[in-house]
Amino acid sequence: MPDYVLDSYALLAYFNSEEGDDVVKELLNTALNGEVTLYLSLINLGEIYYLIRRRRGMEKAQETLETLRSLPVTLCNVSEARVLAAADFKAEYPISYADAFAAALAQELGATLVTGDPEFKKLEPVFTISWLP
Repeated sequence: MPDYVLDSYALLAYFNSEEGDDVVKELLNTALNGEVTLYLSLINLGEIYYLIRRRRGMEKAQETLETLRSLPVTLCNVSEARVLAAADFKAEYPISYADAFAAALAQELGATLVTGDPEFKKLEPVFTISWLP
């Protein structure tokens, strides 16, 4: 069964009905059917929460958090090994620290990263990326 790591870009596209949300919806449906497994780093969960809170307020951020918890997405805790792997990505590539956690999780799981964030372009040789439009 294929594994996918969703970064904040992918889930924000889904929650905000932006371009690429159809791809994320399809992945969520296939995860509900048990055909794929979806993962999200807790660091990226925090990124989604603060971005929505900043742009749309506390109530919408809380609502989004509740919805996200109901989705077929496994939330992944942060371990010391993952923190150091993310730090290595951040040291080697021009990506945000939160994005480095999505990268570290994808590499650790041997999963495909789902994103539309151009920051990940330089990481294409490191792991598979499924690009949103």
